[in-house]
Amino acid sequence: MIDSASERRVLADRLVQAGALKSPAWRAAVEAVPRELFLNPGVFLHEGGQWRPVTAVGSDPAEWVRIAYTPDTLTTQLDGHLTADQVSGPVAGLPTSSSTTPGLVLSMIESLDVEDGHQVLEIGTGTGYSAALMCHRLGEDNVTTIEVDPGVAARADAALETAGYSTWTVTGDGLLGHPRRAPYDRVVATCAVRRIPYAWVRQTKPGGIILATVGSWANGAGLAQVTVNEDGTAEGRIIGRASFMQARSQAATPVAGDLSARTAYADSERQTKVSPLMMDEWMPAFLTQLAAPGAQLVRAATSEGAQLLYLFDPERESFAEFVADGSGWRVRQGGPVALWDAVEDALTAWQTAGGPDITAVRLHISKECHTYWIGGQQITTRTSSHWIGDKSALRWQHQLA
Repeated sequence: MIDSASERRVLADRLVQAGALKSPAWRAAVEAVPRELFLNPGVFLHEGGQWRPVTAVGSDPAEWVRIAYTPDTLTTQLDGHLTADQVSGPVAGLPTSSSTTPGLVLSMIESLDVEDGHQVLEIGTGTGYSAALMCHRLGEDNVTTIEVDPGVAARADAALETAGYSTWTVTGDGLLGHPRRAPYDRVVATCAVRRIPYAWVRQTKPGGIILATVGSWANGAGLAQVTVNEDGTAEGRIIGRASFMQARSQAATPVAGDLSARTAYADSERQTKVSPLMMDEWMPAFLTQLAAPGAQLVRAATSEGAQLLYLFDPERESFAEFVADGSGWRVRQGGPVALWDAVEDALTAWQTAGGPDITAVRLHISKECHTYWIGGQQITTRTSSHWIGDKSALRWQHQLA
């Protein structure tokens, strides 16, 4: 086995230069924890449209360490079950577990603002690397990590033990937290969630911090940091962009089948006020998810090669189909919810407000609802069971009951 100490020091230097690593205590953790231990049995490298397996056993040790300390996210599982040691050549598949880029891991950990003695709950153990960093900083008895996938959890637990950290590893649904070890000073999620579960708020001490990626679109999610209040609510803001795999139970099933049949009957058709291509941009994509939660952006092509663009909400059996014409775009909408109306109102209000960045978004969480807003507007109580967009205040609210 190759000693990776020099690679760890280089990684620490790189993270410092990138601004992701700031405190000496976390630098010491990066230099102490061998990332390669947490990549067993191997990784998948995306090459030529497929995934090439690279295993620790089958690779040259120097090459394996080099891969382990690349600044990229490394995929460790495909399709919810496939690992690199199970295949002998390139395969197709959908990534379902990974070792997140160290830069994002450390910037999130730094944002937790932990102190000695803090109890931390991690949602989404993954490879166990971030849990190991926290164990080094806080002590193994102060870290609880939960993973929904039994195979992923078992590999992470073995890696943590090999690295010398006998911490609290739990297999279960992280959206429920882990009340047995509560309350926690900090909760951090390494998977994306549609909204922060109130179970996490309930299990966090007043003054404690929750850090989680909110959103189900890979190119439109926000890293939310909220502080729990004495009254059982939590409030904070989006502190930046983030991209994580969706929590397993919230992962959307891709829209498939005959799209023309899904959009055969429209209730309305009109010219759009803004281009639907705005949804390719990060902040508009985030706003789209607030205005139309559950909606998926789908691209397709006709047999002649013409590009097609849709918004689908399978749960509410609604759609918006966009057709380019000489003067812009036309939208056909069908189903109980006019998806594009709500999204267009949000995007128009955002443009009118000067197009603020995602870091302008604030949020408030109670056991009844989540409220997001931009600007200095006060939070008001709503009783609707749907998301509400207020064009003048740029405010959205969702009733949880």
